[in-house]
Amino acid sequence: MASEPSRKSLLSSKAIADAASWYCAFLLVALLLQTMFRYSSMLPSHVDNNQLISQPCEEIYVVGEGETLHTISDKCGDPFIVENNPHIHDPDDVFPGLVIHIMPTS
Repeated sequence: MASEPSRKSLLSSKAIADAASWYCAFLLVALLLQTMFRYSSMLPSHVDNNQLISQPCEEIYVVGEGETLHTISDKCGDPFIVENNPHIHDPDDVFPGLVIHIMPTS
């Protein structure tokens, strides 16, 4: 008979531990979902095409394959690329990967 109460306490403590682990798992899933929805609500729901058109180039521009200073100037609206980039000694000698500073006029 002495083993009967210890067996009951063992089963009840196992049930409590099982319930606690399920509670912790549920809490973890709830926190993950809350975090996921919080950060997804911070993202813009749509992108305005006018915003993309109004700023065609970043301030720092990396020259791509086949681009010239003339095409970059037309694309970015900066007619003074050579003047703003003293590291460009020859305007005809631009290569892919060259980093230039763009200052659009608009």
